[in-house]
Parts: sequence; C-alpha cells; structure tokens
Amino acid sequence: MTSKIIDGKKIAESILEKSKQKAKKADEKPGLAIVLVGNNPASEIYVGLKEKKANELGFHCERFNLAEDIKQDELLNIVDDLNQNEKIHAMIVQLPLPKQIDEQLIIGAILPHKDADGFTSVNLGNLVNDNNKLLPATARACMELIKSTGVEIKGKNAVVVGRSNIVGKPTALLLLQENATVTICHSKTKNLAEHTKNADILVVACGKAKLITKDMVKPGAIVIDVGINRVMGKIVGDVDFDNVKEVAGHITPVPGGVGPMTIAMLLDNTLQAMELRR
Repeated sequence: MTSKIIDGKKIAESILEKSKQKAKKADEKPGLAIVLVGNNPASEIYVGLKEKKANELGFHCERFNLAEDIKQDELLNIVDDLNQNEKIHAMIVQLPLPKQIDEQLIIGAILPHKDADGFTSVNLGNLVNDNNKLLPATARACMELIKSTGVEIKGKNAVVVGRSNIVGKPTALLLLQENATVTICHSKTKNLAEHTKNADILVVACGKAKLITKDMVKPGAIVIDVGINRVMGKIVGDVDFDNVKEVAGHITPVPGGVGPMTIAMLLDNTLQAMELRR
C-alpha cells in the first residue's frame, strides 16, 4: 500500500485565498499584532512566515521585536496596549518566552476575543464545553487535514501522541466533538505501539524525531505528523515518513503538511476575532 500524501501547502493556499477575499470585503482591515521576544532562530522563521502571509492577505499587521532580557511587567504593558488598540483585532505572543517570563501569565493577559492562538484559559475552556470560539491554530489545522481525506471521523479510533495545551489536548477534544473514540498517549505511556496500532486516525505531536515507525501504524490509517525536528541539517517529523507511507492510507509530509495549515488557521482566527468584536 502506498499512502495518499495530504498536501497541507495546497489546502492552506485555498483557505488563504478565501481569507483574502473575506478581508477585501470587510469594512476595515483585519488587524494582527505579532510579538516576538528574543532572537530564537526557529521563532524568527515562524514569525516571518506569519507576517508575510498576513501582509499578502491585505491585513494590517504590526510586529514587535523585543529584547531577550525584557522584564515581565514591560511585556504585560505591551500586551495591555494591544488589548486597547482598536486597530488590532487579534494578537500572537510567540512561544517559547525567555525564562524570566511566566508564559501562562502573559497568555492569560490577552483578551480572549483577541487571542489569535486560542491559548487563553477562556478559549480552551470554551473548547472543553463544546462552545468553540477561537481554537488553537495547530489543532484546527490537524482537523482540517483529517477532514480533507474525506474519511468519516465518527466512530473511528483516534490516538493522539502528545498532551500539550497547544496541540495534543485541543486536538483530542476536537476529535471527541466529531464522535471519534480518543486515546491520548504521552512520554509515560507504556507500550506505545499497542495504542498506535489500533488507531484509524493517528496524530503525533511529541517532538521526537521519527518516533513512529512502520510497525506502529495500522494499515490504511490517517497519519498527521505535527513534529518539526532538525536532524543532520534536515527537517523531519515525529513520524518516519519514508517507511510509514508504505502502510498508512493518508499521511502528511514534514515540511509541507501541518505547518502551512497552522498559519492559514491563525489568519482565519484573526478574521474570526474581528467578527467577534463586532
């Protein structure tokens, strides 16, 4: 069996075009603020891509490059200013933050209706209550990629490897909303392969290069690889793509899978934030 490759880049381009048309028809420009603290090379790349796409869509985009040693109170003041800025409908504070900054405190300071990443306790709580507002962008991306296969989610066994608030937990909750039977695995899970081999839908977001091998995947499964790892100068996922594609029914590549879709979902969240304010 050879997998059907889920082309995240192509799907993202279609979503971005729809967002561009929505932005054109809007009475005002969707406003997005991106806050980058320090000079983490990976964060620099991610922020650059987000800023570029926002500008291409005709958004009003403001970027804040802040020093690595910024004090927490200073960062809180910037977030508060953006909360009050009527031109800004949504904001991102790029993670990770330096050690002297309490990430939860900063994320919690963002007004829920301006939370482009969907990370605030209010938005995550809404997700738990099946009252979706602004959803975590990567979790949204995973669901869109799964749905793009045309395979019905209802009744399927879904396994999520990873339990972060950013990807693992929200993706599991979204799969539950679609009536999948969901198992969450993590670093303390014993006999991981026993769980993954039963998955009709397998989402891997644990940050371990090529953790998921061919013998751990059910033939015909949908495999969504969220991982981004640098190995010997190459970007690879958490799934051993070259071998797993021989058994999976559908699989996302790395790069070109979840990454482009996350940006598309983030910008769609900005449009949703503008509507929420109205």
